[in-house]
Amino acid sequence: MEQRILGQTGRPVSVVGLGTWQLGADWGSVSEADAFAVLQAAADAGVTFFDTADVYGDGRSEQVIGRFLAGNPDSGIMVATKMGRRVAQVPQNYVLDNFRAWTDRSRRNLGVERLDLVQLHCPPTPVYSTDAVYEALDTLVAEGQIAAYGVSVETCAEALAAIAHPGVASVQIILNAFRRKPLDEVLPAAAASGVGIIVRVPLASGLLSGRYTPDTAFAADDHRNYNRHGEAFDVGETFSGVDYAAGVQAAADFTAIAADEYPHATAAQAALRWVIQQPGVSTVIPGARSPQQAQQNSAAAGLRPLGDTALGRIAELYDKYFRAEIHGRW
Repeated sequence: MEQRILGQTGRPVSVVGLGTWQLGADWGSVSEADAFAVLQAAADAGVTFFDTADVYGDGRSEQVIGRFLAGNPDSGIMVATKMGRRVAQVPQNYVLDNFRAWTDRSRRNLGVERLDLVQLHCPPTPVYSTDAVYEALDTLVAEGQIAAYGVSVETCAEALAAIAHPGVASVQIILNAFRRKPLDEVLPAAAASGVGIIVRVPLASGLLSGRYTPDTAFAADDHRNYNRHGEAFDVGETFSGVDYAAGVQAAADFTAIAADEYPHATAAQAALRWVIQQPGVSTVIPGARSPQQAQQNSAAAGLRPLGDTALGRIAELYDKYFRAEIHGRW
């Protein structure tokens, strides 16, 4: 699989990585055996980047990855974790003492002495502009507890604030065919500053697979059910903030475009290919709940780039269904 340098980490990562939120059981229950099978399938397909967080299953995702790494010491996989969401979301909690405690816990969970990449996990907006926060993170790098740090953001304004700080190695942001605002300023600014871009929610929580209907039901413990209107966290994380009914209609149109462009690929693979070819993207991190999903996601890296006609049609979908409602929001 194609490898790209992840910003100021200086490390090569696969253009398709693996998001592991679902392995923490926040998308419905996942057994440890199934989680291991997903990790192995991804690694076998050439994935060299896993993304996790200390709150995914309250550390379960990190622990599963740690046990996988222990059993595969020569895998060469880079693991990015995130911190900050286990406490009240106030800027005063983003201080060195807490960073030490959080990174110590993640190091134990992952079974490593030094974390490859730690990302602030969508903290309160003022945190992105607080010099003391970055000084604390620089201290952890200097002490060898973390190799590099980045941020995960909800908005483009937060991303741009973080990119302005020289120590930031990467920015994780939502980007997909139904959520295009980062293309305007964030990706160009990141490229100019040598900051890596990690793309999450590339399938709009599965909408872009084209498999959902207006009547699709999700489990009670699946965020696509309990957070549809932002009840638990930012609504932009669920279906990337688009109206579900409109998303289903747009996904049907997207599936038709994908079928014209790639007769032998899935709509989800076409959606991942769209992300991969956006200038400035380092890696995209779709989740997978089965080995087959992990393999199919990874195969998107091998598709030829979408042609200009298809790209134009996809842009028209955004303008038709979503721009007026969400472009100014995130």
